[in-house]
Amino acid sequence: QVLQDLRDHGCDMLTLGQYLQPSRHHLPVTRFLTPEEFDELGERAREMGFRQVASGPMVRSSYHADLQAQGVAGETEAV
Repeated sequence: QVLQDLRDHGCDMLTLGQYLQPSRHHLPVTRFLTPEEFDELGERAREMGFRQVASGPMVRSSYHADLQAQGVAGETEAV
């Protein structure tokens, strides 16, 4: 549902990563997703129309952000 809500509001760049507990004072990790689960989520996002998707256990919001932004800008200019 969250992915659809993002698309419905015009979001076309997506990063999906695993939460890691920074210290014992933060919320614990309840489950680790497998790399295959991240691949499946990434594929689903692309099928939903996200133009740029980075999906993996170690992906962070800044993960290749410059390249993703250039990719979206390039696609927008070409359309």
